[in-house]
Amino acid sequence: MLYARDIMTREVITVAPEEPVGRAADLLESHRISGLPVVDREGQVVGVITQSDLVQRARDLELPPTVSLFDLKLVLETPSQFHRRLEKMLGGTVAQVMSPRPLTIPPEMPVPEIAAFMERKKVHTLPVVESGRLVGVIGKIDLIRALGAQAGGDAPPPQP
Repeated sequence: MLYARDIMTREVITVAPEEPVGRAADLLESHRISGLPVVDREGQVVGVITQSDLVQRARDLELPPTVSLFDLKLVLETPSQFHRRLEKMLGGTVAQVMSPRPLTIPPEMPVPEIAAFMERKKVHTLPVVESGRLVGVIGKIDLIRALGAQAGGDAPPPQP
C-alpha cells in the first residue's frame, strides 16, 4: 500500500504570508501548480493559496444575499463573512487572500484515505506535516499519478 510519504512532492515551493499576491500568482503559473503552502518565519504552515483563491479575486463584488419578509430585510451573511470576502477580493498580500487554517495530512496516511479526504473536503492541495513541520505536499496530480501507477502495477516515479 502506498502512503502520503511515497507520493508527496518533497521539494515544496512555498510562499510567505507577507509576500504580494502577484508573487504567488507568478509561482503558481511558472511552476504549473494549483496551490502553494503559506509558511511563516517559524516554518509553520499557516495557510494555502490556490488558483481558486486568485480567481475569486477577479470576480465582481456580490452583495450579501437577503430575504424580504414583509417590511423586514434579513441579510443571510454575517458582517465578518462579508468583510472576509471583501478583504480577499481587495487584498494585496498572500495573508489577505489565502485560505487560513489549512487542512494537512501526516506522511503515514494511506493513498485511498487521501483520495477520500480530498474529495470529501473539496481540496486540491494538501500540505504533508510531521511534528508541526512541512515535509511535502500532495496535489491532485500526485494522487492521480500514484493511482495510475497502482492500476498499471508500476511504482510511482520518485519525487524530488
